[in-house]
Amino acid sequence: MLVDPDGVALRVEVVRRSLVTDEVARRLLDARDGGDATLMLDADRVTQGARSVLDAAHAGYLDRRGRLSLRAPGLFVTADIEPVRTTAARSDALAGRAGAEIAATLLLDPARRRGVRELGRELGRSAGTVSHLLALLRGDGLIGQDNRPLGTELFWALVPRWPSATFSFVRAPDLADPVQADALRMGLFDHGAGPGSPGWALTGTLAAAAYGAPVAARRDQVPDCYVPDEITLRRAERLLGAAPSGNEARITLRLAPVPSVVTLRTPAGSGGPWPLAHPLFVALDLAKDAGRGREVLEHWDPAEEFTRVW
Repeated sequence: MLVDPDGVALRVEVVRRSLVTDEVARRLLDARDGGDATLMLDADRVTQGARSVLDAAHAGYLDRRGRLSLRAPGLFVTADIEPVRTTAARSDALAGRAGAEIAATLLLDPARRRGVRELGRELGRSAGTVSHLLALLRGDGLIGQDNRPLGTELFWALVPRWPSATFSFVRAPDLADPVQADALRMGLFDHGAGPGSPGWALTGTLAAAAYGAPVAARRDQVPDCYVPDEITLRRAERLLGAAPSGNEARITLRLAPVPSVVTLRTPAGSGGPWPLAHPLFVALDLAKDAGRGREVLEHWDPAEEFTRVW
């Protein structure tokens, strides 16, 4: 785009996104080619944190909810505008479970090309649903025409949609009790379950440390595990007892947002008796912590068999 206020031509590089957070804004600023063009983000929503980042960098944004800002040499524009109403057909691809499943699947193997029907069969979703959501992801610049992620932005776009709710319990399960393990669908490998079978998956600090991330785990660190379904959570409340506060917790549990969280598990290693969640899901949990968690991610390169997508 060329802006020409009073005969002084300014080059503006316009980048379209559905959601711009402070993390996305920083990454787009870092990715600039160093030319003289001013960055202008056109988005359905620009968070307050992103606005501050862009203002400080003298970049611009069009928040379609009703705000315009453009800063360049000799030009300063900041104004409320009429909100832009998007059509009902356009929606947030990552708002629902199907979108999260597609995004997670693409991020788990970002080099692999997948077609609509292949993804539909893999996820048990209709080809129409998959096609629509892939088109939205492409429109937001998160994946290419080959349906492969473009850089790290798909990961960071998924972070705000990744659930962080945890449930605390006053007792940890008895790992030596196969009846309890079966009732709670723990799926421990040493009880006959193998890779690909659903079960509890360790995440959080203990899992990150087991994968070699630069994070310190205390000796009394409370395990944080994903479980397959809500039935398991209700049984855990009955068998393990809900903790009235986090200080009394001996284990915390989360409901898996997508099935692959509890099926793509790896052996426990140094993390203790629990199979580990895939590094992608551990990284998504860390990314929810805008402070220490993201600092850990900056310095964490997982083992060769896993691909870093953050």
